[in-house]
Amino acid sequence: MKKLLNTLFVTSQSTYLSRKGEGVLVTVEGEKKLHIPIHTLDGIICFGQVTCSGPMLGLCGERNVTVSFLSEYGRFLARVQGPISGNVLLRREQYRRADHDSQNADIAKSVVIGKLVNCRSLLMRAARESADDESAMNLRQVADEFKRLTKIAHDAVDRDTLRGLEGAAGRAYFGTFDHLIRQQKKEFVFRGRSRRPPLDNINALLSFAYTLLVHDVISALESVGLDPQVGFLHRDRPGRPSLALDIMEEFRPVLADRLVLSLINRCQVKKDDFEQSASGAVSMSEKARKQVLSTWQKRKSNTIEHPFLEEKMALGLLPYAQALLLARHLRGDIDTYPPYIWR
Repeated sequence: MKKLLNTLFVTSQSTYLSRKGEGVLVTVEGEKKLHIPIHTLDGIICFGQVTCSGPMLGLCGERNVTVSFLSEYGRFLARVQGPISGNVLLRREQYRRADHDSQNADIAKSVVIGKLVNCRSLLMRAARESADDESAMNLRQVADEFKRLTKIAHDAVDRDTLRGLEGAAGRAYFGTFDHLIRQQKKEFVFRGRSRRPPLDNINALLSFAYTLLVHDVISALESVGLDPQVGFLHRDRPGRPSLALDIMEEFRPVLADRLVLSLINRCQVKKDDFEQSASGAVSMSEKARKQVLSTWQKRKSNTIEHPFLEEKMALGLLPYAQALLLARHLRGDIDTYPPYIWR
């Protein structure tokens, strides 16, 4: 497991990243801004018009530092990484399980149950904290539905059933998401999930947070030698990190959704931080992106106790802990994959 979670986010346009000795030199319009030793970095995420030198990318590849390129508004474009590492026997077992219906259904079940339980916990906490009786009642009703779906998931034996449950849970969850907004309710109205492109302020925040989360989960899976492209719940598709999407399901409410709700309810982002194009797509300002990134990094440094490992760790290490547990399960060291259950 990686002990350092240092990610460099590059948001300033016209930034140039180059190699200087054993480090990365950050230059903006010819002015040197920062020099970071390569051994302190876990990853680099570049937004918009950011240029990287070949020697810098080569250094990152040698030191297992993943460089991801996103559009200025947070849409994933590409990723540069070094040679695949890890035990080939582990990856072969991953591929075998992915092709074996009963075995991949067991892992998919753990993933879905983790998501259902964590979503329900978020809804119940919000209901207890709500000052609006109608919103609190709505949240409790949806939480009860999640409890029912969780019981069904425990008895499911195939992936299609689990996918159906996950889809039903998603519709119920986002159907009540607007009740989770306690401040700035007129400025942040949620009418449903929209992805490409996001059509309102909340969806713009959610898509951005999910992009950050999937980057961390991909890095975690690669660090233990698993293939992020081959999943157990999500279907394989060219260019789709199916396993990363599997694992991030249990983290969406804990890491991404809570972050978005906190930013809105604490008025850390406001209506003026967003703009809508003629096509209806909503994007965040650079100021808002920096606020999200800063809050994201601070949140990841918070300490929690992992319920299965019974060890204290930084919140940002959870994807690495779960990747390690999945690898242990595939090797036969533990009987089942234990999802992260938020307490």
